[in-house]
Amino acid sequence: MNVLLIGSGGREHALAWKIAASPILSKLYCAPGNPGIANVAECIAVDPADHDAIIALCRRKSIDFVVVGPEAPLVAGIADDLRTAGISVFGPSKAAARLEGSKGFTKDLCTQFDIPTGAYQRFTQAESAKAYIKQQGVPIVVKADGLAAGKGVAVAFELQQALDAVDACFEGAFGGAGAEVVVEEYLEGEEASFFCLCDGKTALPFGTAQDHKRVGDGDTGVNTGGMGAYSPAPVMTQAMVDLTMRDLIEPTMRGMAEIGAPFSGVLFAGLMITRNGPKLIEYNTRFGDPETQVLMLRLKDDLLLLLKAAADGGLHQMSARWNDDPALTVVMAARGYPAAPEKGSVIRGLEEAGDQANVEIFHAGTAKKNGELIANGGRVLNVTASGKTVREAQQAAYAVVAKVDWPEGFYRHDIGWRAIERE
Repeated sequence: MNVLLIGSGGREHALAWKIAASPILSKLYCAPGNPGIANVAECIAVDPADHDAIIALCRRKSIDFVVVGPEAPLVAGIADDLRTAGISVFGPSKAAARLEGSKGFTKDLCTQFDIPTGAYQRFTQAESAKAYIKQQGVPIVVKADGLAAGKGVAVAFELQQALDAVDACFEGAFGGAGAEVVVEEYLEGEEASFFCLCDGKTALPFGTAQDHKRVGDGDTGVNTGGMGAYSPAPVMTQAMVDLTMRDLIEPTMRGMAEIGAPFSGVLFAGLMITRNGPKLIEYNTRFGDPETQVLMLRLKDDLLLLLKAAADGGLHQMSARWNDDPALTVVMAARGYPAAPEKGSVIRGLEEAGDQANVEIFHAGTAKKNGELIANGGRVLNVTASGKTVREAQQAAYAVVAKVDWPEGFYRHDIGWRAIERE
């Protein structure tokens, strides 16, 4: 079949790399793609925000199936528009994508259907939010309600930090995403990422991971979109997966169907594993980034077949098998990330660096200029490796990172530390 993948980041490169290996694939296109994706797909410069242009591209290229990578087009309703045009698509409807598009919506759903999560309140005025924070005390979490590219969350351990986070939201630091604020309980425990493929009725567990949000070694500095990840998450034992399915995923699927927005696509649960079991931090309605990179290295089965089954309502007949070897990815970011990444620096040596059997270098924010590869975003490269242990995967990834000729880049040196402590 002819497939169109929408997006241009590291997540999309990892998905493209895996889809390209499918025996049922005829031709893979990507809009707009990046130089790494161009090695496995034909990239076409179409803006994912222009739904009419995407539909026209599908008709021009006889696209049978569309896979939507990023969250913004999903929240804007691209899956609905494609389905209306008679084009099969992997991704939730606009109504179902509210699980990511509005943190308040998800919190209210949790309350309505008894899904474990932290206590919270929603606010549209700064003063009432601040009064609630003063009443609750710190630590506390302040979130912009809408999409903020992973940067609209402040985990505050000091009162002034929480109050400043409220002001940042209402003063426009995150655009329209901060027009409403969710203030919620700080949960103690270990974070984990849990994925399910969903077809509106069935939820198929689809791997676990843990990522590193803080910009600096030792989990220090500001939150980012993610500086690295590894899979599987040791804390997500089979018993914990079963508990998560029973107490979080299945009630969410039932609840979304009950309110008239059945969920189809990938459901990404950000979890806190507490003394009282798993609690939901937030839902995302797309594959994680950089979690997808490690999941794709471990997936044994045909990704395209699984995604099509989710789109067609056939997941009850499917299973997902995983390599036992863990995988780990290190994000190489542009200097200044996440506040003000410097673009335009030249990256060299990727072909030589990535010539390893157990390593893939996924492009997250690159472009071509005058025949050279340049940094064109905050998170630029994802060096991803597998190994018999997390430590072995870590060593393989960092050996390749050291060979990349990019003085203007930086990275954390301790990705996987929590899992390695357990080995």
